[in-house]
Amino acid sequence: MGLFGKKKICSICGGEIKLLGNRKLEDGNMCKTCAKKLSPWFSDRRKSTVDEIKAQLEYREKNQAEVEKFRATSVIGQRYKVMLDEDNGKFMVATTRDYVSENPDVIDFKDVTGVEIDIDEDRDEITREDSEGRSVSYNPPRYNYSYDFNVIIRVNNPYFDVIRFQLNDSTVHMDYSSYANSSNMNINIGGFSIGTSNSGNRPDPHQNVDYCEYERMCNDIRNALTSARKQAREQVASANAPKIAVVCQCCGATTTPDDSGRCEFCGGLAKG
Repeated sequence: MGLFGKKKICSICGGEIKLLGNRKLEDGNMCKTCAKKLSPWFSDRRKSTVDEIKAQLEYREKNQAEVEKFRATSVIGQRYKVMLDEDNGKFMVATTRDYVSENPDVIDFKDVTGVEIDIDEDRDEITREDSEGRSVSYNPPRYNYSYDFNVIIRVNNPYFDVIRFQLNDSTVHMDYSSYANSSNMNINIGGFSIGTSNSGNRPDPHQNVDYCEYERMCNDIRNALTSARKQAREQVASANAPKIAVVCQCCGATTTPDDSGRCEFCGGLAKG
């Protein structure tokens, strides 16, 4: 008998669960060590049974093998990195350089169902002190603004359907003093001169270099995954399309060309 009652045993690995280390399941308990092996995008632990958790851990072991085979051809992001293996039609979202130990979920491009960008804007009013020492608003009101950049990737997966993360390392700030006097100015973004107009009450966030950089990365992620998904699904549709027999232009035989369009008899191109 422990200090706080009967010791709890992990329903997954059978080990003893230490103080404050229990993770409740629908029909059992799980230790912190087993919980760390679950997908970081999984959020239904309390509603999951022991058998469902064991099944996910089997999936995670297989995923580890996929991570070890993963060869990134493109990486987008800083704090969270969207890594694409374009040669094998897969991607994953990692947070460390040692992604093999991290074991991020490897997802097929064809399993992406949508990509959304959510730029979260927050504002904090600046006040002044009047003659009686009270905090009052300016007329018109003045604000400091801040921005966070969130990427939402929707996927088909048995254990989660959303990969959501904040792309920026730290919040992007635009203080009132940085934009109040910036009306009718030109800024340069990516080699293009863009005119802006500002009343002094609200900033044009594109005046901020960090804002532009994170917005660009968000769009790069969305465009890359959306394009890759389209291509992967077109390949699947093409592979599943019924094969049509043709007369080989090389040997004259009636043949059903293979995936590369070659004759099954002579190996030549069945049609130009």
